[in-house]
Amino acid sequence: MNTIIGQTIGGHYQIIELLGKGGFGETYIAQDIHLPDNPYRVVKKLKPQFINPSDLENAQRLFNTEAQTLYKLGTHNQIPQLFAHFEENQEFYLVQEYIEGHDLTKEIKPGKPLNEPQVIKILQEIFTVLEFVHQKNVIHRDIKPANLIRRRADNKIILIDFGAVKQITSKINYTIPIGTPGYIPSEQLRGQPQHCSDIYAVGIVAIEALTGIQPNQLPINPDTLEISWRDTLSVSPELGDILDKMIRHHFPYRYQSAAEVLQSLNSFTLATTPSPTTPSFPQPKAKSKLRLWIILVSLGIIVTVIVTAILNFSAITKTQNNTPQPSRITW
Repeated sequence: MNTIIGQTIGGHYQIIELLGKGGFGETYIAQDIHLPDNPYRVVKKLKPQFINPSDLENAQRLFNTEAQTLYKLGTHNQIPQLFAHFEENQEFYLVQEYIEGHDLTKEIKPGKPLNEPQVIKILQEIFTVLEFVHQKNVIHRDIKPANLIRRRADNKIILIDFGAVKQITSKINYTIPIGTPGYIPSEQLRGQPQHCSDIYAVGIVAIEALTGIQPNQLPINPDTLEISWRDTLSVSPELGDILDKMIRHHFPYRYQSAAEVLQSLNSFTLATTPSPTTPSFPQPKAKSKLRLWIILVSLGIIVTVIVTAILNFSAITKTQNNTPQPSRITW
């Protein structure tokens, strides 16, 4: 039985439900009882494993640093806002915006592939957010369908659960890797994440959506260590090339920024979108034009003849009227 449910932490966050738990801590739904209507909040409880007293001091410093990063990231419309962070009883808490909606595991399902336009739209939304994140010099480190929420209010994708916070525990407990198997590239497994490590993870999400195959079941070429996903379906060459570049095994060969990926995606969609066409009307044939000309000329001749005849008739009539008539003799 978890004793934190029902408790009020930080003075005004009442814990009402456990959302999930893992090696880094626990996540709860809470209500802010100091605000009108008691709005829902997400509370993350982090539990560093302290080996010696100096670990607590290091964790506190790192916690405050990473919290400041989350405050800045929360200014983006597609990243949950951070409302508060605090420490109680040597445990660290983050209070974030509660997002109503569903995560992408409800849309990306095994055996139920999405079509290319659906996947491209998902990619464009994710990379729009990721471009902002990388501009802040932050690496998410744990992008996967479960950390992408489709917000009910506007149907936009929200990026949640930044791995930066997990550093607070991993700096103390070095045995816990940050990320989810299947979505983690090799350099991140070695503890050297790059911005393009996030790009790799998004590429895996897209391939999972296109193929309906989970990452750990995708075939790998033993010689190149590249994922041979294109053999599992028919995909347009342009989109296939974009995804291949996102998931290269050796990170220097990947896209190096979210902006680069967005540019490729936008160029691809622009090239495949049909341009509006002006409706064409059949042009009259040359024979039709000739026939029309003959008719007009004929009408002109007929009109001329008629007018001439009328004028001649009028002239004759006038002449006859002017001729003197013989006088009548009266006897």
